[in-house]
Amino acid sequence: MDLVIAVVGLAILLGAGDALVRGAVALALRLGIPALLVSLTIVAFGTSAPELLISIQAALDDAPGIAFGNVVGSNIANVMLVLGLPAMLKPIDARDCDTRRNYMMMGAATLLFAALLWMGPLDWPQGILLLALLSAVLWDAWRTARDHRREAAAAGEIVEDDLPEEIAEADPHMAVWKIALFLALGLAGLPLGAHLLIEGARGVALAAGVSEAAIGLTLVALGTSLPELATTIMAALRRQADVALGNVIGSNIFNILAIMGVASFFGPLEVPQAILTIDLWVMIAAAALLAPFVAGWFPIARWMGAGMTALYVLYAWVALTVAI
Repeated sequence: MDLVIAVVGLAILLGAGDALVRGAVALALRLGIPALLVSLTIVAFGTSAPELLISIQAALDDAPGIAFGNVVGSNIANVMLVLGLPAMLKPIDARDCDTRRNYMMMGAATLLFAALLWMGPLDWPQGILLLALLSAVLWDAWRTARDHRREAAAAGEIVEDDLPEEIAEADPHMAVWKIALFLALGLAGLPLGAHLLIEGARGVALAAGVSEAAIGLTLVALGTSLPELATTIMAALRRQADVALGNVIGSNIFNILAIMGVASFFGPLEVPQAILTIDLWVMIAAAALLAPFVAGWFPIARWMGAGMTALYVLYAWVALTVAI
């Protein structure tokens, strides 16, 4: 029954997150806010809303293992599984993509996050630091996109914004009542889904005799990574390597800086010893694994994708069995 409750909570979370993004994007475009700014803020935060609400709810329910496990486990799954499974279907060739700058930001955020956890509980001062760095990342993305448009315009080139699907398919003339309905469903569904998922996950952990952190690292993290997996599979099939890599890198940055940054204000959050001993190192190794692909040395071939997926399955098994 606890597993059913967790799955229902996850379904409500994902549906509510999608509704919130649809309503917020339509409202922003209706108000005349530039699409690029909407992409960098509303869409980025909205698509991370399920993970954010889970971490906040976990902090409020005194379940820091789920809060940390959700972020650490999602970042591991994003690299090993979200890139591994699509590569098994279609090799991901990023040799013509320029994602090095964002990858360096992800690496820096990963190392900083690990250092903060090793130093002790996560509280509001660390949260301020993480959110300040998030603001710097968003500003850098905005400035880079603005400079690119100016250079292209000076050269007489036609610039097409590389906008996410949530904006490309949005209706800037959506009726006000429909916008209000989407926003209401999102704002009401997110906390409800987060509560059900946390309670179900805790029940599963108790029944299985494993730690809350282990469930957060596997069940919760895998569930909240499903949207990224779906997006990356479609990008791989369409040979959009930049979208596939950018989706993973951007998600990992937001998981650390935005989600843990906000959740820290509901602390102090004590870090489970198992995460410090094993999982943080796995997260760092997974981030390092991306380096040769980002550098363009070679594509992620099918056999590499199979190996990454197998490693993730092995990691999930270890995370559950070690915690028994």
